[in-house]
Amino acid sequence: MKIAAAQIKPVKGDILKNIENHTRLIRAAVSKNVDLIIFPELSITGYEPDLAEKLSIHYENETLEVFQKLADENSISITVGMPTKSEGQLLISSIIFQPEKRRKVYSKHHLFPAETSVFSRGNTFCQLEVLQNKISLAICYDLSDPNHSQEAYQAGSTVYTASVLNSVNGIDEDLIKLSTIAEKYHMHVVMANFIGESGGYECAGKSSVWNNDGSLLGQLNSKDEGILTLDTDNDRIEKFYVNESS
Repeated sequence: MKIAAAQIKPVKGDILKNIENHTRLIRAAVSKNVDLIIFPELSITGYEPDLAEKLSIHYENETLEVFQKLADENSISITVGMPTKSEGQLLISSIIFQPEKRRKVYSKHHLFPAETSVFSRGNTFCQLEVLQNKISLAICYDLSDPNHSQEAYQAGSTVYTASVLNSVNGIDEDLIKLSTIAEKYHMHVVMANFIGESGGYECAGKSSVWNNDGSLLGQLNSKDEGILTLDTDNDRIEKFYVNESS
């Protein structure tokens, strides 16, 4: 199975522009024969808690139908980040599109303390199956709770993905946590992060992948949009940048 971590520069609150940017990177992933592409936390809006209520939608909203079409036409699974509403609760969610399947949603279980006044905690576990591989999803602060990755392992997942907003001040600590998860549970780990600025944070980039003994296989830079692909069968990686900085 080939997985891609997508690294993007979000446009604050501009859903249509961000969808356009996502589409560009998805098409790049398709050209690399990727089976699953992961985008960062709240990737469709940027990480903007102050705008989340206004921008939130139900996860089955037709605004995102373009991703189902891309999944169906190219046999690729896609996860994108979006604030969603369910039963009056505002959630930080990953919306999942798989070929010829009804879309799914996973909502962040473990909220960063500053998020608790805005968002509610999700309460469902999500595991995807892609080419008979079991993949568990984490959203940013999820990975800080050891129970989250343990649950993924106990459910038989062989891949753990993290959609994050990670700042230049927080990236190093989380890179260690993700490497530890990979080593402890013998899972491949994939992390997708932003570049640029979002929610008042200077985003660190460095989207990364680890093999199932915790070794870092590849990492994108801190400046450019692009994708980092991992073939879980042989641990080969490939980097593709959009408008790479000199």
